[in-house]
Amino acid sequence: MKHRFPRRSLLGAVLALGLCACGSSGGSSGSSGDSAGSGPITWASFKEPTGTLRKVVDGWNAAHPDAKVTLVDLPEAADAQRQQLVQNAQIKSTAFDVVTLDAVWTAEFAANQWVEPITGLDASGFLTPSLRTGQYRGKLYAAPWLTGAGLLYYRTDLLKKAGIAGPPKTWQELTDDCAKVRKSVDIGCYAGQYDKYEGLTVNVTEAIDSAGGHVLDASGRPALNTPEALAGLRFLTDGLKNGLIPKAALTYQEENGRRAFEAGELLFHRNWGYVYALAGKTDGSSKVAGRFDVAPLPGRIGPGISTLGGNNVAISAFSKHKKTALDFIRYVTGAEAEKTFGLGSAYPMSRLALYSDPAMVKAQPYLPTLATSIQNAVPRPEAVRYGDVTTAIQEAAYAALRGQQSPEQALSGLQAQLGPLTAH
Repeated sequence: MKHRFPRRSLLGAVLALGLCACGSSGGSSGSSGDSAGSGPITWASFKEPTGTLRKVVDGWNAAHPDAKVTLVDLPEAADAQRQQLVQNAQIKSTAFDVVTLDAVWTAEFAANQWVEPITGLDASGFLTPSLRTGQYRGKLYAAPWLTGAGLLYYRTDLLKKAGIAGPPKTWQELTDDCAKVRKSVDIGCYAGQYDKYEGLTVNVTEAIDSAGGHVLDASGRPALNTPEALAGLRFLTDGLKNGLIPKAALTYQEENGRRAFEAGELLFHRNWGYVYALAGKTDGSSKVAGRFDVAPLPGRIGPGISTLGGNNVAISAFSKHKKTALDFIRYVTGAEAEKTFGLGSAYPMSRLALYSDPAMVKAQPYLPTLATSIQNAVPRPEAVRYGDVTTAIQEAAYAALRGQQSPEQALSGLQAQLGPLTAH
């Protein structure tokens, strides 16, 4: 989950062109000795709370009684999902035929030959940034399915009451807006996800990019010894020191932060697009329904840079039924299935047309804002040893956020640690 993508019209962004050891541990033979054969398959994916994903799978199964798909839920946390998929791949388990990969895992799974190159997939219609997250060394290894970028949720009612016309575009504006609102309201200013897990890598990378820096340079080498990288990390560490960011945010993952925003405890909140529908519920679960909106993230001297998120789908190298796996990937990433899933789940999808589809925009009014964020988004650091890279980032950043190291010490140590991990 590569390269900074140039700013351009979104319409121009289309590319025209569970550790389970069941089954055989060898992955090169199909059910009748044909590794490209057809037959029932298993899809290992994250647990989707609305039930819409199972409806999408049911649609396939109704039309393909001899090649049904069994959906297997992976653990909730991204780190645990990756661990289970890696462990399965390392023992060459045939338990999974199709796997859902966080967009940043492509290089690791492709380089280790744990997933197959995908050929014959019509790439037209996908968002270019989303499509690129599935590529490794010029080949497509994972088909774009879900996408997304970080968004700034903000309280429209409190900004209006304080005489503020719109959301902040810079960190200084965010700080000033909070000070104005706090003159009459006791509320936390801002929070993202700062617990020591994958979300911290996302938030720290986002802050560094939004300050004009980079974790890795264009050649894939660490680039943390710059004033811009330091400014990005300092925005977070200083925020925790001066109260801009509540101390409780050191325990926030996505759901903790979402609940805090919905409870009216935060003026500004960084999170993903899925929060929009939940925070807007009028069943009493959200205290901010009808009183918030979203905007692109602010940055050091102008609009910030979001981290490109998303999930792609890939064919396990050890699948017995790779033909069915490919056919199913074409189905689940197709326009009809993506629209069905998007409408029912509020997850942002990888197909460009859905961002201007009237039914989609009516159901998810934040889509035009999200489209802007996606076209300017930057992936997390791409590395074959991504698990080691993200662990190093989390350890260093968390030490700085907790005041156990200065930002300078944290970045200096991380610069040295990432060198061997990203060596080509």
